Amino acid sequence: MTTGAHPRFTQALEALGLDDVPPRVRRFPDATRTAAEAAAAIGCELSQICKSLIFAADGEPVLVLMDGASRVDVELVRRELGAERVTRAAADVVRETTGYAIGGVPPFGHRTRTRVLADRALLAHDEVWAAAGDPHAVFPMEPQALVAHAAATLVDVRERTS
Repeated sequence: MTTGAHPRFTQALEALGLDDVPPRVRRFPDATRTAAEAAAAIGCELSQICKSLIFAADGEPVLVLMDGASRVDVELVRRELGAERVTRAAADVVRETTGYAIGGVPPFGHRTRTRVLADRALLAHDEVWAAAGDPHAVFPMEPQALVAHAAATLVDVRERTS
């Protein structure tokens, strides 16, 4: 069945028994690489977008799930992980770690097992939208289920604005 999702992500959904998700995947003719583009295409609040961002913590990849209206505070991630240094991962590291290109990284279904942190702000919504393995495809999910399927640790790593 063609869902509009990346084939690897479709396989991950099937392995998790999430048969209801593929029919709900929405595909767009234009890329939704940014949270703002995705929110505009879906017609939802920016904070209902779940960004999947790969960082390098002392050289090890870590996935941070963050709402689309917020930025990750790298210092809070560093403290949470007990790392000496945390930086954004390069595009090739993102693809090598997850199997997906930046802008299409889903919250689970990656090529390798990676530590996952999910910012608590995602739980403020009944439903969030995340990339389905492709910059043109997104899917909706209840945030607690998304966090559980991603095997994420709930944390507070949002950048605070003054």
